[in-house]
Amino acid sequence: MPDLLLPGLMMILGAALVPVLPHMLRQVWMLVLIAASAYQCWHIDPGVHLTASVIGFDLILVRAEAITRPFALVFHIAAALNVIYAMHEDSRMTAATGLAYAGAAIAALFAGDFITLFIYWELTAFTSVFLILAGRNPRSFAAAMRYLLTQVTSGVILLAGAVVLVGSGSGIAIPALSVETLGGALVLLAFAIKAAFPFVNGWLQDAYPEASVTGTVILSAFTTKLAIYMLALCFAGTHMLIWFGVVMTLFPVFFAVIENDLRRVLAFSLNNQLGFMVVGIGIGTELALNGTVAHAFAHIIYKSLLFMSMGAVLYRTGTAKASELGGLWKRMPLTTLFCIIGAVSISSFPLFSGFVTKSLTIGSAAYEGYFWVWVALIFASAGVLEHSGIKIPYFAFFGHDRGFKVREAPFSMLVAMGIAAGLCVAIGVAPEMLYALLPYEVTYKVWDAGHVLGELQLLLFAVLAFAFLMLRGLYPPEIDSTVLNTDWLFRKAAPALWRMLANPVMRLWHAGLAIAARQIVAVVERGTHISRNNYLISGTATIGAAAGLFLAVFALLLALRYMM
Repeated sequence: MPDLLLPGLMMILGAALVPVLPHMLRQVWMLVLIAASAYQCWHIDPGVHLTASVIGFDLILVRAEAITRPFALVFHIAAALNVIYAMHEDSRMTAATGLAYAGAAIAALFAGDFITLFIYWELTAFTSVFLILAGRNPRSFAAAMRYLLTQVTSGVILLAGAVVLVGSGSGIAIPALSVETLGGALVLLAFAIKAAFPFVNGWLQDAYPEASVTGTVILSAFTTKLAIYMLALCFAGTHMLIWFGVVMTLFPVFFAVIENDLRRVLAFSLNNQLGFMVVGIGIGTELALNGTVAHAFAHIIYKSLLFMSMGAVLYRTGTAKASELGGLWKRMPLTTLFCIIGAVSISSFPLFSGFVTKSLTIGSAAYEGYFWVWVALIFASAGVLEHSGIKIPYFAFFGHDRGFKVREAPFSMLVAMGIAAGLCVAIGVAPEMLYALLPYEVTYKVWDAGHVLGELQLLLFAVLAFAFLMLRGLYPPEIDSTVLNTDWLFRKAAPALWRMLANPVMRLWHAGLAIAARQIVAVVERGTHISRNNYLISGTATIGAAAGLFLAVFALLLALRYMM
């Protein structure tokens, strides 16, 4: 029976065969595994389906909630799109680890206890790091190591939170949690790191643009959305998340506008979109949670589409920098079309997926009386149009014609982009298909005339603002520069600041050691002199006293060093 199998496990185990299969058989094998896994997960109804007792712990290996099915479905869609998109490649390791990564993320959705979740949580980290290493340059290696450190740290904190919860008598089952307890706070921190909350988000913009052309696409789908899923499961209605989400929607807008690397622009944009989902989780009403789930579903598809289009550009031109691109619509018309569909979807144009999903979250903020939150979300929506809806397609495919003599993207890339674009349109035109998957009945009138006209006005003024800034030469120039975000702070500024503060302490440390050494030598010489002349102190006693003095001074200096 489907509910007696471990979801995602067939993909994880099946990945072991991927490196040894011939190219075409490998693609068929991966798609068959994904289809079989999707069929299995689709037939798992809410409830506990499989448990096991291991070394005294009652593990819940398979548990589904009302929000599990839509997440599982879109995870499988993303995995299949990535396989199709990467068919032109012959990278066995990337294909195998990508499939295992997707399987681990899917398995984590069904984990009903913290031990099972921890295993899959860390497995997503160790499998996905190979997708960044596939960039095969010194930058990607360094970014991969930082990414792995961050993700493993998240897992360790998750395990620590679970230990605290077990110690307090809560057990290992994953419940609704409160941030008022130490265990709940630690679990929230673990989820926050993986969801790229403010000040712990640098790993996302650092690592994703350094991954391979195909690796970035699959990375954008799973890690952060798994964290969103767990936040919705454990912390729905935690109002402090509203303000974290608001900050997440706003600050990436400014970084994305000035960033030159278009794949990094999309990474900042991804952070912005996560903010909308976190706001919905914080509000915690039925409408808000519907908005979070629906937005996550649509976001995985249109963000994958945008990353696929920029990956195709990088694959053909060798660059994803806005300052080096332009005029590609003549050479890559289909890629241009698909990118525009992704751009209008993320910008919430009516008749596209973003409009019918993001509106639920924004509407819930208005209904619950969060006026300033609603204002922030409206402003953030306009910002999305600026950096993802306009900047991405404009600088990549229009703008200054750089005279590239390139071909259209490979056929497999076009097929994957075409499927994703079709889904963006289908969801936007007939949202009832997606709404039927949501945990609660959708009563929000998304096609209300006032709502549609208001959205069109917002989009119109955002376009006019972009045009005005461009014509006046006020839009930030596309230059190759370093954006000073938290990632730069942790990697560059923090070590320099530490060295600046530590140098005086180290000088004091070495000076103290020198003084202590001189005093010890003096004591030894004096004791030896006394023992020789008066026979009152033995050499052994003198050396023992000197050693005791040395240890006392050393302990004092060591304590001072760590207190400072």
